[in-house]
Amino acid sequence: VPRPSQDALTLLTKIGVETSLRYAIQMIIASALVCAKRKGVEVEVEDIKKVYSLFVDVKRSTQFLVEYQNEFLFSEMQDNDADMTDART
Repeated sequence: VPRPSQDALTLLTKIGVETSLRYAIQMIIASALVCAKRKGVEVEVEDIKKVYSLFVDVKRSTQFLVEYQNEFLFSEMQDNDADMTDART
């Protein structure tokens, strides 16, 4: 199993503090897989950045949903319900 470099550990610590321990642990595992795929012997910051761009934490996921809530299907369903209510009156 590849071990993280000192810079990678610092970044993972920062991610764990800003998000959650669960997310940081998942980042460690996924980053080790990325490192192994590139046949590296040490997890580097670039491996973590790649994983970070692919998997979002709860805070970023919630922010994304709030930002784009009008573009999701459930928004269209609410609009259709409003149209049906208007048609009944």
